[in-house]
Amino acid sequence: MACTVTVDMFVSVDGWAGGEGLPGFFGYPGPDLAAWDAAEAAAPQRVVMGRRTYEAFAALPSEAWGETWDLAMGLEKIVFSTTLREVPWPNTRVCADDLLDEVRTMKAGDGTPIRTWGSLSLARQLLNAGLVDTLRLMTFPLTAGDAGRDPAFKDVAAADLELVGHRVLDDRIVLTEYRPTGKDIPRA
Repeated sequence: MACTVTVDMFVSVDGWAGGEGLPGFFGYPGPDLAAWDAAEAAAPQRVVMGRRTYEAFAALPSEAWGETWDLAMGLEKIVFSTTLREVPWPNTRVCADDLLDEVRTMKAGDGTPIRTWGSLSLARQLLNAGLVDTLRLMTFPLTAGDAGRDPAFKDVAAADLELVGHRVLDDRIVLTEYRPTGKDIPRA
């Protein structure tokens, strides 16, 4: 049974996926966002992330995770790294194999949905390889400007997307879901 791959990207209105000195969720936490995060952590899934993302999450105290700590630690997680050998998180393994080959194998496996946590490089590779079934953008109400770091779609190939869902969280954060169509983008 084939499974789906969902890439989640949290971005500022001006397209940055992170910023120097900006807090988690760009400083816009809220009850809707927390409920969305908890519901996502409770859903069956296999999480993939890169080493830098793992290290950033691992550096957070468990209290910073709020209600999602136990849910997140119960998920199967794969950290793609050629430098790490093991990680102390439960249900987590390190994979030094090729990301794209491994994800293709997982997609053909048991049907457990695959979801990214952060990991822009990993997300970009999956997008460029055509392995993403759903791209979810959570757009936060700010322009990061000169604090911006990591343009979300740097080096991502052109792709036509179909809007499959949208909603507003906490009256300020826009969550949009897209499905790649496999078609070329409109060109002049």
